Amino acid sequence: MYLDWILSSLSSMQEPINVPGSGTGTGTLIFGDLVQIKKQLISVISLCKERGLVHSVKWASELAFSLDPLPKNELPPPTFFTEEDAQDLDALGLAKSYFDLKEYDRAAYFLRGCCSQKAYFLYMYSRYLSGEKKKDDETVDSLGPLEKGQVRNEALRELRVELSKKHSAGELDGFALYLYGVVLRKLDLLKEAVDVFVEATHALPLHWGAWLELCNLVTNIEMLKSLSLPDCWIRDFFMAHMYTELQMIKEALQKYQSLIEAGFSKSTYIMSQIAVAYHNIRDIDQALALFNELREQDPFRVENMDTFSNLLYVRSMKPELSYLAHNLVEIDKYRVETCCVIGNYYSLRSQHEKAALYFQRALKLNPRCLGAWTLMGHEYMEMKNTSAAIQAYRHAIEVNKRDYRAWYGLGQTYEILKMPFYCLYYYRKAHQLRPNDSRMLVALGESYEKLSQHVEAKKCYWRAYSVGDVERMALLKLAKLHEQLNESDDAAQCYIIYIQDIFSCGEQLEHAEVSTALRYLGQYYFKNKLYDEASLCAQRCCDYNDAREEGKALLRQISQVRDQTESSTTDLFGPLSSNNTPIRRVSPLDLSSFTP
Repeated sequence: MYLDWILSSLSSMQEPINVPGSGTGTGTLIFGDLVQIKKQLISVISLCKERGLVHSVKWASELAFSLDPLPKNELPPPTFFTEEDAQDLDALGLAKSYFDLKEYDRAAYFLRGCCSQKAYFLYMYSRYLSGEKKKDDETVDSLGPLEKGQVRNEALRELRVELSKKHSAGELDGFALYLYGVVLRKLDLLKEAVDVFVEATHALPLHWGAWLELCNLVTNIEMLKSLSLPDCWIRDFFMAHMYTELQMIKEALQKYQSLIEAGFSKSTYIMSQIAVAYHNIRDIDQALALFNELREQDPFRVENMDTFSNLLYVRSMKPELSYLAHNLVEIDKYRVETCCVIGNYYSLRSQHEKAALYFQRALKLNPRCLGAWTLMGHEYMEMKNTSAAIQAYRHAIEVNKRDYRAWYGLGQTYEILKMPFYCLYYYRKAHQLRPNDSRMLVALGESYEKLSQHVEAKKCYWRAYSVGDVERMALLKLAKLHEQLNESDDAAQCYIIYIQDIFSCGEQLEHAEVSTALRYLGQYYFKNKLYDEASLCAQRCCDYNDAREEGKALLRQISQVRDQTESSTTDLFGPLSSNNTPIRRVSPLDLSSFTP
């Protein structure tokens, strides 16, 4: 299995995992602990089901399924009933049936006056979901997904007042604390929300929903380190998820490696998270292999398939993307992920209007779908609708300020509008989120260059080359900048490194890129009386249509002066300048074995 290969490839980054066996204390994970974890998962599944927390149920169920079944005598006992639970049993059963049918107001009506913690949570949660449903309906009907309206969940303020009183009196259990945190987040009271979610994880560590909400509010590693989190095995899942979100991919893979070795090797959730991590660092081959194995193990899975389609899009794998889109339509055509996959398919076929339409459909289903906002911004950029693109990217940032693609998209949009100061701001934001992404650094360098901040531009281009220039443009841009500034030695050095790096990789080049470097180096060597090197560059220029005439002219010039001037054999390939650009020592340029 491909996951086994991933496991072995990550062994060099292995770190031990500590998992508490019963929620108190910490010890090395053993099989006995896995039995306890399975019991805890079965218990929390039951608790979340009773409260309608379907996403937490799904997460816990998938994790429990990846562990070995328990023998009958090891199964946890049925849920404990208090006297209040027994008194509210009939009302709770009736209300839950209405809740499952999304008749939230009706469910809340029949739970008025109930005393148990379970009934109270479902009562408040029904009121919250009723307000959310009305808000979403009003937003879609009156404004459309791109309009920024002032539609709010009218129930939020009342819920906050009531939950605040209970919180002050210490009467909220773990589930009610989670709901209180959600209400605070919706009201943009983020600091208070973080504190409440941390409290919720302490009160009920096994509720994944509280951890996930907390994850959405953590903005950087310093904030993550400052949180006082409970000592529980689920914390490792949270940290791995958090590292992925913060683009700390090596740390995330270490955590997932530890969890796999701890006994969760069959977890499709972990496999999908590793695939997403590889997607985030643009390791497309490994991400594609993992997603293909995930599809084999869970062929009707829709979750994360939009990320899979992004990879197929980048590789221009049109048949595979078409098959994925048709397959998801058969499974559930009204899922957000399905709409995004179809949108990517139409985008790959350059049908950008249709693509934007499907991303809009995704946003009608879920206005907080980050990927749909960002992808729709890309489509509007393709259609030259910069105003709509800016709106879409800004919505994406509102959903998640850590989305570097939205910041980068805004930078590109303002670049089209020729507003370099705005470009610089947004590219800086993208670079902060992806400090080792060469695309962000090249974009930053271009912005600095347009603002005549040449020293900063040089630093950005060189840094982009140093971290691994995925588009192989940084050195070319740096060389041209040196050329414009009449820094001929530095420009030549950059062109030399550029050509050697490109040809050593055996990549197929656009003629303009190679011929530009060869043309400049030919003239540079000629001026420095290195006629052998100049002649070689001129001969290579003749292989390109746009540089052929210049190459022939240079060869004629060389032949005229060759009899009069001795060719210099001085090695000019060491450091040529003490300029701000770092220069490395290279061997003399040898193009004899290269075929353009």
